Amino acid sequence: MPPRSSHAPLSLVSQARRVASDGDLALGLMAGDNSALAETWRRFAPMVLRVARRGLGSAAEAEDIAQEVFFRVFRHAKSLQDPERLRSFVYSVTVRALQTELRRKKLSAWLRFEEPQALSGLGWRTVDMETRELLQRFHVLLERLAPRERLVFVLRRMESMTVEEIAAAMELSESTVKRSMARASSRLSRWIAADPVLAGSFREERPLK
Repeated sequence: MPPRSSHAPLSLVSQARRVASDGDLALGLMAGDNSALAETWRRFAPMVLRVARRGLGSAAEAEDIAQEVFFRVFRHAKSLQDPERLRSFVYSVTVRALQTELRRKKLSAWLRFEEPQALSGLGWRTVDMETRELLQRFHVLLERLAPRERLVFVLRRMESMTVEEIAAAMELSESTVKRSMARASSRLSRWIAADPVLAGSFREERPLK
């Protein structure tokens, strides 16, 4: 049986080591090309894992979320209207997967304490036990936030996304994002002030806005 014709996959294969654009990758995904699947994982997995680790505080859970994210990306690639927006599409799928997981975790346990090593992938330096304790205490406070507020805070403060980008990724209005960020910052600031260990460390930091 002759091979089916597909322009995008052939381009990806014949130019394997030439960097394909996000649009090329999206077209390859739509055509079911295996090289596009592998390159999409290689290109975007670090971003997905970083966001998931910061949102969940656990490298193991982040890996599970990443598997789910790319399953959804590969499955729904044909719904992408603008191939050049593949990165934004992957980011949006990641955010939605995290929202679902955070809601599930909130229902199963109001407060979950992480082991210090689970925080090592957050992207912050954990050079000594004192720093690890600070990160653990701060992550515990993050988990007290409502899922939406927590995710908005992580995307704004840890991922440095703009309000507009967060609104698009989470499918919220910009005013809702701003309100969620304000509530998260207010609550975290209040809780930090009530924690003698964190209060001393955050005293010289900029406000949580």
